Amino acid sequence: MKSIIFYRDGCIGCNSCVEHAPKFWKLSDKDGKSCLRGAIKIRTFFIRKIRPEDFEDNEKASKDCPVNIIKIS
Repeated sequence: MKSIIFYRDGCIGCNSCVEHAPKFWKLSDKDGKSCLRGAIKIRTFFIRKIRPEDFEDNEKASKDCPVNIIKIS
């Protein structure tokens, strides 16, 4: 099973991740940055496991992120 690793502090709120995978991403009403739904915070990043069928949309979100703060591993 793969995981999404998200470094939220670097987010600029461009909404690209939400457009590619709205089931996993949303924009915060508080600060306009993206939030990874269902993620656990570990020190400076958030992490969430994903199923194989959710990989493609989140890979697109990772590749389109202009600040490269979404990693799939």
